[in-house]
Amino acid sequence: MFESLELDDALCRALADMGYTQPTSIQSLVIPDAMEGHDILASAPTGTGKTAAFLLPVCQFLLDHPKHQQGSARALVLVPTRELANQVCEQAKAITKHCDLSCGVITGGINYGTDKATLEQQVDILVATPGRLFEHIEKETFDCRDIESLVLDEADRMLDMGFSAIVNQIAGEARWRKQSMLFSATLEGRGVRNFANDLLDDPKIFNATPSRKEKAKTQQWYHLCDDLAHKDALLEYHLNNTIDSCIVFIKTRERLHALKDKLFNAYNMVYLQGEMPQDKRNAALASFKSGEANILLATDVAARGIDVPDVSHVINYDMPRGADVYVHRIGRTGRAGAKGTAISLIEAHDYKWVGKIERYTGEAFKARVIDDLRPKHKAPKLVKKNKSKNKSKTKLKRKTPVTKVKKRHKR
Repeated sequence: MFESLELDDALCRALADMGYTQPTSIQSLVIPDAMEGHDILASAPTGTGKTAAFLLPVCQFLLDHPKHQQGSARALVLVPTRELANQVCEQAKAITKHCDLSCGVITGGINYGTDKATLEQQVDILVATPGRLFEHIEKETFDCRDIESLVLDEADRMLDMGFSAIVNQIAGEARWRKQSMLFSATLEGRGVRNFANDLLDDPKIFNATPSRKEKAKTQQWYHLCDDLAHKDALLEYHLNNTIDSCIVFIKTRERLHALKDKLFNAYNMVYLQGEMPQDKRNAALASFKSGEANILLATDVAARGIDVPDVSHVINYDMPRGADVYVHRIGRTGRAGAKGTAISLIEAHDYKWVGKIERYTGEAFKARVIDDLRPKHKAPKLVKKNKSKNKSKTKLKRKTPVTKVKKRHKR
């Protein structure tokens, strides 16, 4: 029960209103140490309650230490995308429903008049994308000196999008903060670790393994496609016969528009892409979330953080640029223990991803066929590199041992 985590009654009431009765694995791990003021470095699969894991201790701190005078935001949550910012702000408002705490959001794509109104409200919790917030810091329309809690959500995605320098500058402006928390889909890789070393002070580290109930129950398979026409036929078969609500991922804006032009008149669909006016992005997501449209075409701008209930299928029309992105895409279905299906349409030039995804996920990734749409060609053979020869050459060249010196970041 959430009461056992010593959360304020007002927060527990809000959680009950939201239909949450038991904390998830990541929440049970993070919240006690976060409430004691420790910095946090945490990883958990998508759809396992990561957002509440940082919002609840932030809200509890603000309730325990009420502000005595008007000022700027006391808690700042940085996220990589506009959609995720709006979603986190919505959840923050739901969690603070019975509290005297206010929440606001600032993202790119919105006119500056809206930002001014948000900042003038002097909200307690501000959710923002790094680029737009840094503009306000440079213009001195936002002051970081009152920030006591700094949260970075989807930190690995922020690194991928090139926000590292800006985030470090924002953190420098908020150097009087009392606590920092960094959440990432994975803690692997030098980038996230370096990011954490720069921003966190002796953090508690959590890599949550969700319970069987929390784990996504997502069936995964792929269809081998002979060519683009075969791929289109397989896509239309599933759109016509198997899906209730579906996100179709495409790798570029150009390919998204080509597919939209083929299918738009035949299906009830909306689309989402980068460099799209924010009002249109919001309208497309609202239409999909409400069920008015049951198919969403999207580039990878929608692969992170979009929490739409009851998405029955994810279809990878194009394979992503990495196995980690594949995992985030298919995380849009099978959320919070629900059942979901992920189907990938793979042409010969993308067949290498079969082995890569199996190795990354540790799960079988098998082919399926539809009788009337069987592929005419067999799967290509993967060429394996002779690692032993490469190793022997390397050993012959190396005459003296090389001593690596570990560099530490100065604080």
